[in-house]
Amino acid sequence: MGVNQEGLRHWRSPQPFLLDNGAVLESIELSFRTWGQLNARGDNAVVVCHALTGDPHADRWWAPLFGAGKVLDPERDFIVCANALGSCYGSSGPASRDAQGRRQATRFPRVSIRDQVRSQMHLLDALGVRHIAWVVGGSMGGLQAIEWALLDPTRVQAVSSVAASAKHSAWCIGWSEAQRIALRADANFHDGNYSDEHPPLAGLAAARAIAMASYRSAASFEDRFGRRVGNETFGNKVSAHPAEERDFAVAHWLRHHGDLLNARFDANCYDTLLASLDSHDVGRGRGGVCKALGQITIPVQVVSIPADALYVPADQFALVEALPCAELSVLRSEHGHDGFLIDADRLEPILRRFRQTMTKAPRQLTAA
Repeated sequence: MGVNQEGLRHWRSPQPFLLDNGAVLESIELSFRTWGQLNARGDNAVVVCHALTGDPHADRWWAPLFGAGKVLDPERDFIVCANALGSCYGSSGPASRDAQGRRQATRFPRVSIRDQVRSQMHLLDALGVRHIAWVVGGSMGGLQAIEWALLDPTRVQAVSSVAASAKHSAWCIGWSEAQRIALRADANFHDGNYSDEHPPLAGLAAARAIAMASYRSAASFEDRFGRRVGNETFGNKVSAHPAEERDFAVAHWLRHHGDLLNARFDANCYDTLLASLDSHDVGRGRGGVCKALGQITIPVQVVSIPADALYVPADQFALVEALPCAELSVLRSEHGHDGFLIDADRLEPILRRFRQTMTKAPRQLTAA
């Protein structure tokens, strides 16, 4: 799909991979990026987990976090960011091709957040990582970060989970379902068995518009768009819908993001990853959320965004309440859920302070 291949590396599992749901993949492939060098002790690794449609190029979408003296410092850290299992940027997923060159499409099974983390654990094994100094991720990556603490407790030393939760709430599942309805309403979707020549572009664009609305806040929309009408320029691109130049500016912006996703993502992969999100429940098979989180003894930073209307602050408060060694940090951003990306320059010192202290004092509050 449409991701820059520069710097991408690829790993293929030598053995079959058993999924949470009992399905078995003969092998899996993960694409990934690394920065810095693994030290002789194999204990300076940092794992970065991306969001729903993210890619392994963390130094681009989280650029303010990278650099000398920053929280992600390649001179100090061996940083690894892998494309999630089920995505379409080089990792195994519905867009992967079989020996006949056909997309796996609906033949590719559902994967859970736990499956994604376990696949990355195998990658870290292959890279020679003995200890993981820190795992950090936002949104879907924040869900993975919590699972890292549960699935690899002897290797992971600390975790930061940003704008996430212990389980996908009915509210979040509802947003996922609205996007699935949009996908399936496209006549080209054909229950996921669409052709390469006629993918469900309208459905994927509509799903993206729904998602983008959930990622922002009323205040950010009002401040940026208000009731302005007319075509707008986004970055260096003019909206691709000039015939609708009298539409509201926010409508152009939503359509623009639909166009961007169509150029870089696969509809079946999007559908698969929505199901991965909805699978998230740390308490499943572990005696419930509180019992599961109570087993985590490493320091966990939980970052909350007060304006987040998707993973609402109550989700992070519940995490902190159940974690034995939790630190609650607040990222103040008017942009809502996407604040962890848009205001990454504010997020960086919050994360850096946690890494510097790795405190075990519970329920501390820091804000920026």
